[in-house]
Amino acid sequence: MRETIIATGFFLCLAGASLGALFLHGRLPRRHLNDGTRDVLRACASIFAVMTSLVLGLMVNSAKNTFESVDKSLHAYATELILLDRTVRQYGAEAVGARASLLAYVEQAAARMAQSDPVLGSRKAENLLREVAAALRALTPRDAEHATLRLRAEQRFEKVYEMRWALVEQSEGTIPLPIVVLLASWLMLIFATFGYRAPRNAVAVTSLVVSSLLISAAIYLVLDMDVPFDGTIQVSPEPLHRAIAEMRG
Repeated sequence: MRETIIATGFFLCLAGASLGALFLHGRLPRRHLNDGTRDVLRACASIFAVMTSLVLGLMVNSAKNTFESVDKSLHAYATELILLDRTVRQYGAEAVGARASLLAYVEQAAARMAQSDPVLGSRKAENLLREVAAALRALTPRDAEHATLRLRAEQRFEKVYEMRWALVEQSEGTIPLPIVVLLASWLMLIFATFGYRAPRNAVAVTSLVVSSLLISAAIYLVLDMDVPFDGTIQVSPEPLHRAIAEMRG
C-alpha cells in the first residue's frame, strides 16, 4: 500500500510539473523565454539528471540486496524448521504434540505468504511457537540419549525463534522516505524543464504523461521489491511448502 501511494504521488507530481510548465510557458514575460534562460534550465536539468540516476541506482541496488537477503534467509529458515522437526521426530511418540504445533505454525506462515499478509510475525504464529516450546520443556528424558535429543531440539528451537524475528525485522524495507522525497523533487525539476521547452501539442503532452507514468512505475517496483513479503514482487513461499512436505513425510 505504501509503495502504491508513493508511486501515485510521483506520477501526479511529475505530470503536474511538466504540464504546468508547458502551459505556463506561453504566459511568461518575453525576458524569461530567451535562449540564455533555456541554457540555464538545460544545465540544471543535466546536473540533476546525473544525481537522480545515481540515487535511483543506489535505491535499486538496496532493494535488490534486501530482496535477495530475505530470500536467502527464508531458505535457511525452512532448513532449520526441517532439522528441528527431524530432531523432535527422533525423540519418539512423546514429542508428537510438539511436532503437530510446529507443522501448524509452518502451514500458517505459508498460507499468510500466499495471501500477501504480514508473514511470520502474527500473534497466532507467536502462540503456536510458544506451544512448541512448552511441549519441548514438558518432555521428560528417560535416558541419556533422549536427554541429548531434547537439548538439541531446544537449541534448534532457539535458533528458529531468532531467525523468525530476524525475518520479521527484514520485512519492513530499508529505503528511507527522505531519499524518496528528494528524488521526487529532483525529478519534478527535470520534468518541469522538459515541459518548459516542449511545444504545446498532443504528441508532447502524451509523451510527458507517459514518461511520468513509466518513471512512477519504476519507482513502484523498486519500493515494492524493498518489501519482500508484500506487493507485486514477493519472496516465494516454496521453501516453506517444501518444509511442510518434509514434516508430513
